[in-house]
Amino acid sequence: MYFTHFGLRQAPFSITPDPAFFYGGNTRGDMLAALLYAVAQGEGIVKVTGEVGSGKTMLCRMLERRLPAHVDVLWLVNPSLGPSEVPYAIAAELGLDVSGRRGDQALRQLNDELIARHAAGRQVVLLIEEAQAMPLETLEAVRLLTNLETARHKLLQIVLFGQPELDAHLALPRMRQLAERITHSLFVPALPTAQVGAFLAFRLRAAGHRDGALFTAASTRRIARASRGIIRRVNILADKALLAAYADDAAVVQHRHVRLAERECSFVSSHRAAPGPARRLAAAALGAALVVLSLWWAWPALASLLGGLGLRAFAHPAGLSL
Repeated sequence: MYFTHFGLRQAPFSITPDPAFFYGGNTRGDMLAALLYAVAQGEGIVKVTGEVGSGKTMLCRMLERRLPAHVDVLWLVNPSLGPSEVPYAIAAELGLDVSGRRGDQALRQLNDELIARHAAGRQVVLLIEEAQAMPLETLEAVRLLTNLETARHKLLQIVLFGQPELDAHLALPRMRQLAERITHSLFVPALPTAQVGAFLAFRLRAAGHRDGALFTAASTRRIARASRGIIRRVNILADKALLAAYADDAAVVQHRHVRLAERECSFVSSHRAAPGPARRLAAAALGAALVVLSLWWAWPALASLLGGLGLRAFAHPAGLSL
């Protein structure tokens, strides 16, 4: 809608993880390099955690895109799988027909396929998204897949992507064996306020804008504050702010446009909505204090007025009788 108005080829702030919009700042480029190195080494399990919307899926897509041609990528995208279903799901990813086979038979066929690929110079990596939503028994079944190996190499490299709850699961005593198999752990951080402007400019340039300078310093700060540096939230706010600026026929996104965008975002309204019990109590106490102070200063005039009306004044709010 606003592409022509702002000189863009495409939407700059889509939340779809398009590798063309991968931002390598805030250690993300370093994390991608670390993931590529870990997979190339083929050791153990790699874990990547981060808050919802922090950019884990984009990092996952970039990993798949940058892996060497001899690496075969498998996906496990259904976190609700039961432990007995895992070998069948991976076999299906490898193109194997294991229908009608028992679990141990499916696992043996899977192992034979992995050995054949290894002998042919292939490497196989399994990418698992939303790992924090997996039943603990399923995570344990995933760990057992790392037992598929030759004398010197793992036949299946595993990368877990999940929210911080995954770390809590791995900290449980019953998950100790899986936790000890993790050789590399990465955390995707939120963008610091100072980098939100660079992120916005990068996305705008990637979408075709001449220099990426469409957001004022004030609007950038407001986006940073409202989004808390979460990539998905930054994108949503920036997109809605661009729409508001377009409707306003403005050349750049101003502070007021971001304010309008915030009204359309539930994550902003919920953050600022109902205060917690402590804040409500503090507000009530402050209100009561203001009432008492008002009565204190107004009491002489009020007492005089009551006397003029023939009414007896009652006790002063501070306890002094009049």
